[in-house]
Amino acid sequence: MSSSGNTPPVKGPASYFPSIEKTYGRPIAEWKALIRSQSGLKHMELVAWLKQTHGLGHGHANALVAHTLAEDK
Repeated sequence: MSSSGNTPPVKGPASYFPSIEKTYGRPIAEWKALIRSQSGLKHMELVAWLKQTHGLGHGHANALVAHTLAEDK
């Protein structure tokens, strides 16, 4: 039995966050700060930048960018 009670499972981009933190060793807040430091880049440009500069996989990069941009709207 789960100890989380009635908490629904995390869905969408945030569902990737535990794996991202474990795989790349940085907290999500740090990734979001990096994304926000690249002002002027569009969604897919940010995804490509994370992949090329930081070695993230496409799904992880896309999840971080989507979540960060959604927060900043």
